[in-house]
Amino acid sequence: MASDVAAETRPAVAKAGAMKVAVAKAADPVLVPGRRAFFTYRDLGVTAASGGRMRAQITKAREGMSRPTGWHYHVCEGQLVFLLKGWVELEFAELGTVHLGEGDSIFIPGGTPHNEIRTSDNFELLEHSVPAEMGTVACDPPG
Repeated sequence: MASDVAAETRPAVAKAGAMKVAVAKAADPVLVPGRRAFFTYRDLGVTAASGGRMRAQITKAREGMSRPTGWHYHVCEGQLVFLLKGWVELEFAELGTVHLGEGDSIFIPGGTPHNEIRTSDNFELLEHSVPAEMGTVACDPPG
């Protein structure tokens, strides 16, 4: 009976089986191509498990950032970034330079211009975006 109640209260998308459980093991990382050659990207299986509704990945600097990314924005609803190790500095038109360290996070709405300018050598973050497919568009620095 308890399982019947739980099934009745689950969201319709879960009932329909559109999403599934994803397990990502650190001992067997799935590395994927990413936006920047000086970073490595580890897929956590969320894109496939959510039917493309969201993406989660670990991004690491190979040996610190070789150069700023340049001003850009992402074509998505938003991205959440959580620093696992090290630090990163980003620039925003309205906020100026933002320094994020271990345990810090930032939510960046889609279409928000920013520039990643520096990272520590041990930089590692968890990034989540909605939807999974997230375009990157170069843009001019703010005036």
